[in-house]
Amino acid sequence: MSAPRRVVLSGLGPVTGAGIGREPFWEGLHRAESPAELITRFDASPFRSRVAVHVPDFEPTDFMDAKRASRLDRFAQFTIAAGRLALEDAGLDPSSVDPERGAIQMGSALGGLAHGQDEMARFLADGARAVDVRLATTVFCGAASCQTAIEFGFTGPNSTNAMSCASGTIAVGDAFRLIRDGGADVALAGGIEAPLAPLSFGSFSLIRAMSKRNDDPGAACRPFDAGRDGFVMGEGACVVVLEERDRALARGAPIYAEITGYAVTNDAYHMTAPHPEGTQAAAAMRGALAMAGLAPSEVDHVNTHGSSTPLNDSTESQAIRTVLGESADSVPVTGTKPYHGHALGASGAIEVAVAGLTLTRGWIPPVLNLEEPGEGCDLDYVEGDGREATVRTVLSNSFGFGGINAALVLVAHPASVGTDTTGGAARGGATA
Repeated sequence: MSAPRRVVLSGLGPVTGAGIGREPFWEGLHRAESPAELITRFDASPFRSRVAVHVPDFEPTDFMDAKRASRLDRFAQFTIAAGRLALEDAGLDPSSVDPERGAIQMGSALGGLAHGQDEMARFLADGARAVDVRLATTVFCGAASCQTAIEFGFTGPNSTNAMSCASGTIAVGDAFRLIRDGGADVALAGGIEAPLAPLSFGSFSLIRAMSKRNDDPGAACRPFDAGRDGFVMGEGACVVVLEERDRALARGAPIYAEITGYAVTNDAYHMTAPHPEGTQAAAAMRGALAMAGLAPSEVDHVNTHGSSTPLNDSTESQAIRTVLGESADSVPVTGTKPYHGHALGASGAIEVAVAGLTLTRGWIPPVLNLEEPGEGCDLDYVEGDGREATVRTVLSNSFGFGGINAALVLVAHPASVGTDTTGGAARGGATA
């Protein structure tokens, strides 16, 4: 049996409320302010929660021709845009990849549900003949990976998982394993979500999962803070390029990180509440570190799920403390959802991009709106203007409904040290 192959992260494609493209996204993190606002996509007055993070100024024709864009819903448009940005950032022409060795692994909690709701309204108003004939091929979550395959011509392993808010992390982890085990050489992986519609947004409001701080939207998402009262929903996407290391080095690819560990567990406890002891969250972190061959003391930084919900943040904090042990008090911790909202299945992939940039640029974004840590939240949370730090190892967590826990380990790669990664595409422009 051949040895596992090494896998690197060589391209980033964020489409978020913090920015579209690598540099606008990074600049958005440095602005240290949340773009959350009262929702404008529809009338949210019936709901207790009315705050969201939109992706502003998104123009699908920046990434595809007008005819193609007109045939896709917002969910699929985000998918293509994020994939194109990632490929351009990686300096990778998809035609240079053996199609059968190119994999696509995506994640989305809700897929095209918002588009489905729009079409249901047309059906109720004007009957079946008014419904978009493409509805059946747009509403299912798998449209994310299938549309990506059609756009870029990858014919290798293709899948979209729908494991709630851990979907993006799971997609990146599954792509990592595919390349590591020889099933592909290159992968486009990530998460996509376009949930800002009454049915999908309202369903989370009904279960009181989201913040009701409607009078101060920018302060509504406040991970680990004593005053947190729920998450702020966001829309967006992030696709990343993963490659077998030697292939990436041979073509002079920009390398943000090497992915070395991945694990998924399940609480088997409750559909919405984490296990109060966080045992399986801790098990996922330990599993990822074990695969990476790292001791807990070797973790330099934790990028958390940090959803700003009362139960998750304290449970995650205690699980991190359980795993890191004596080093827990000296490891800087962040959570970036105030910048991009909780984009459900896309969040984990967005946070992978943050981790890759932190490794190459030596700066950890702060946890916005953290005024006073809540009970059980007792780690070294990065505050203020962020923190300059030499980071060699990042542990990145994502958790989802149903008790899903996913963790990734990203480490600095020698080829990324001192590499200038500032010249790539921002909005469909020149390659890096």
